[in-house]
Amino acid sequence: MALSYKARRIWSVVILVVGLPIYIVLATSIVSLMGRPNILVELLVYVVLGIVWILPFKSVFRGVGQADPDANDE
Repeated sequence: MALSYKARRIWSVVILVVGLPIYIVLATSIVSLMGRPNILVELLVYVVLGIVWILPFKSVFRGVGQADPDANDE
């Protein structure tokens, strides 16, 4: 089921405003559960977690910053 352009825009805002802060709290909780690791290990964990969160939502964010492809150019 493909989402329309408008639905993708709405879902991208919801993901960024609601989902991303929740994910940030979870990521910092994961690092704090590890104790205070070496700064390079901590940086690596944050970089990996920063990349991993977007992978499931790649199709939602693709093309959202472009003009609406379904809009009539009259």
